[in-house]
Amino acid sequence: MDGTGVRYNDEQYHFQVSRLSTVDKIRIQGGRRLSGRIPISGAKNAALPLMCASLLTEDTLTLVNLPHLADISTLATLLAQHGVEIGMDGHASGGHTGRALKLTAGEITNTTAPYDLVRKMRASVLVLGPLVARTGKARVSLPGGCAIGARPVDLHLKGLQALGAEIDLQQGYIEARAPGGLKGGRYVFPSVSVGATENLVMAAALAEGETVLVNAAREPEVVDLCRCLKAMGAEIDGAGSDTIRIHGQKNLAGTTYPVVADRIEAGTYAIAAAITGGDVELVGVKLAMIEALAKQLAEAGVAVTATAEGVRVSGSNGVIGTDVITEPYPGFPTDLQAQFMTLMTVAEGASMITETIFENRFMHVPELSRMGANITVHQSSALVRGVKKLNGAPVMATDLRASVSLVLAGLAAEGVTEVNRVYHLDRGYERIEEKLGACGAAIERVRPAVAADE
Repeated sequence: MDGTGVRYNDEQYHFQVSRLSTVDKIRIQGGRRLSGRIPISGAKNAALPLMCASLLTEDTLTLVNLPHLADISTLATLLAQHGVEIGMDGHASGGHTGRALKLTAGEITNTTAPYDLVRKMRASVLVLGPLVARTGKARVSLPGGCAIGARPVDLHLKGLQALGAEIDLQQGYIEARAPGGLKGGRYVFPSVSVGATENLVMAAALAEGETVLVNAAREPEVVDLCRCLKAMGAEIDGAGSDTIRIHGQKNLAGTTYPVVADRIEAGTYAIAAAITGGDVELVGVKLAMIEALAKQLAEAGVAVTATAEGVRVSGSNGVIGTDVITEPYPGFPTDLQAQFMTLMTVAEGASMITETIFENRFMHVPELSRMGANITVHQSSALVRGVKKLNGAPVMATDLRASVSLVLAGLAAEGVTEVNRVYHLDRGYERIEEKLGACGAAIERVRPAVAADE
């Protein structure tokens, strides 16, 4: 049993969260130009739904290129209490190399996803569709997660109702029932939702008949999930378009599947190269995956080019202010908005950053202002006037992407920056100190002193 409460039946495998502390800090001595290569990890936002897909089959689903993150550990703990056996394979398998996470839901022993686990991470709600599809019932706590505005689960619930599920909300829990099994249906999303699309695709994979999802999310992570489900025996057409058709199967089989590279992590390190005037190769990601960001960086004067192993980013010519509007894929991702705003704080001229996906996602602005940034927020837009330099300061992370934006600011700032509440950061960035440090950043994790008897 490791620090997450999950028993691994092969080798003991400690997710990164086991060594983390809520009082850790990241300390950065700014002003160093980044140069080198950064390997891009598997995508957290792809890995989480893929892990939930293990609930759809009694066979083993093996995932390779899985990032070692706090959110992965949280979901592993949740899946384990549903009856999923979790093991590690340290050998090559299925044509892939490296360690692989093995998930086997031979029997679903518990269909309740409790509040104390679900509240830690919104993606936990992705067990809802698979549980109802596999067992005919589920009781899932209403989710928590980052405080970046309301992200209601009503689209998940209405979509399941379109597949014949009965839904009740009781004492903070979603209670879903489909005693006769889910039936194929048609659901038109009133707005694009990645999570709801993923939940319904998984539910429909075991529903009787055909399901058509209209105005579905087109994100690479959705496509990755559909590819994995197809490898498990699902019939899915239209992944990557706004209309997905799923022909339900009675059973799905196990498979070995590699998690796609993390385009948000890649984009974050691309911005790190730009903000330090550096030259960095992002290894393992394709330029097409960060195309929207690459376009904005090019407008800002940053060179982004494809290489044999990934993408090269060079910010040696300085940065020019440019406007950005977040949009559903293939538009500019909301998960890179805070990072791009940080880049614009030291750009020449002004820029307008407009957030259209989530409200209340400018919580990093007061902290950037403490470092000397000139930002004026009006409703869903922020006017950023570039300054010559940022100044190091103690700052506080409020959510995952805001936390990494403060790390980026620290890389560019004059003096020392300390980022507090880095547990937010550890939810989505694997070994960030090591990756940036290997490229020349003066960055370290500072842990509190531990008593000798602990």
